[in-house]
Amino acid sequence: MGFRQRLSEIRTGFEPAFWVANVSELFERLAYYAAFASLANYLHEALGFSTEQTSSLAGFFGGLVWFLAIVGGALADRLGFRRALSTAYLILTAAYFLLGSIGSPWLAPVRNAVPLWWLVLIILALPALGVSLVKPSVVGTTARASSENVRSIGYSIYYTLVNVGGAAGGYMASVVHQHLGVANVFRVAALCVFAMLIAVVLFFHEPQRSGETRTATLSAAGRHFFTVISNPRFMLFLIIFSGYYVVFWQQYITMPLYIHTYIDPHANVELILITDGAAVICLQILISYLLRSLAPFRAITLGMLISGLAWLILSFHAAVWTAVLSIFVLAIGEMVQQPRYYEYISRLAPPGQQGTYMGFAFLPIGIGSLVGGWLGGRLMHHFGEVTHHPERMWWAITGVGVATALLLWLYDIFLIPDAAKAVAPVA
Repeated sequence: MGFRQRLSEIRTGFEPAFWVANVSELFERLAYYAAFASLANYLHEALGFSTEQTSSLAGFFGGLVWFLAIVGGALADRLGFRRALSTAYLILTAAYFLLGSIGSPWLAPVRNAVPLWWLVLIILALPALGVSLVKPSVVGTTARASSENVRSIGYSIYYTLVNVGGAAGGYMASVVHQHLGVANVFRVAALCVFAMLIAVVLFFHEPQRSGETRTATLSAAGRHFFTVISNPRFMLFLIIFSGYYVVFWQQYITMPLYIHTYIDPHANVELILITDGAAVICLQILISYLLRSLAPFRAITLGMLISGLAWLILSFHAAVWTAVLSIFVLAIGEMVQQPRYYEYISRLAPPGQQGTYMGFAFLPIGIGSLVGGWLGGRLMHHFGEVTHHPERMWWAITGVGVATALLLWLYDIFLIPDAAKAVAPVA
């Protein structure tokens, strides 16, 4: 197929809703990753939480979002993506504003009445309510508003824009943190998602593929939900794949603490965290093109192995540049497998259930964040503060990654569903 023909397919293969949803996702990710980039050191250095408490809270912030996305997907199927996105951005606007106001005088009565741990935990839970509706709505829109012949490219565009937002979020957090203070990082994030609320209300129109109907009732959405839960092979795949996110989330949960504690207390962690998003922006489309003939599940397994080995670089030599290189290698693995992961699950979803299935696609992210927060903090405490060999924590994280790749390989051989085996590589 010639370049001109492929470009023509891209121009005509996406409904306007695809572009509105994915641009809104860019700004939602900007807000989310701006908050996440500053969160760990803010909790540890400004609020005085211990290493283990900080990693657990950061893991909770990253994890609850994705557990609620399972329910959010079913609700999005019922509500329709336009109403789901509008509701989500309204919730996120309020949530990020409150997150940036923890230390404000007007919250002093609440701080005096509620232990700080519980207050922070409650406020960190609020963004999850919004993001849980955004993610399945955007990915579901990508499925519905993309023609079959460009759907794989649609997910590459989606994931590239996600990482544009991620990289921009880290940069924004760095600038705002340095010039306006860390609390204002969250307030600027609130402005970003408020702008997307306006954009969705004005420009987003519900996508509807022929032959596909919206879930008729909440009880039907519930039946779809339990149908997915009762699929043991699919659920086992999601649980195994959670190991990827135990490895991936360490860049936000423990690496900022590791750099400030063992490498350079003045390092600009927010700028370092731009590496992942910037790499995906530059290379995602190219890597997707080069690996287009690789079957989706093989790409998922290969990407897992590459990311699993990434943290060995930082373990061999503790420096800012090795932290950057580790994140870059982590991103290579991410680019190999992430678009194919979403493609793999979207093709398993029956008509009218994209939201539900894509909601479950985010379950590993939640498990990985919660387990990664709990595990990373304890590894850093044990190897850094007890045995005084902090680099060994990265050996343990690498072990999780390699073990996950091995389990995915075994799953591919023995348990992969027949429907997935029938998915042909995209030419």
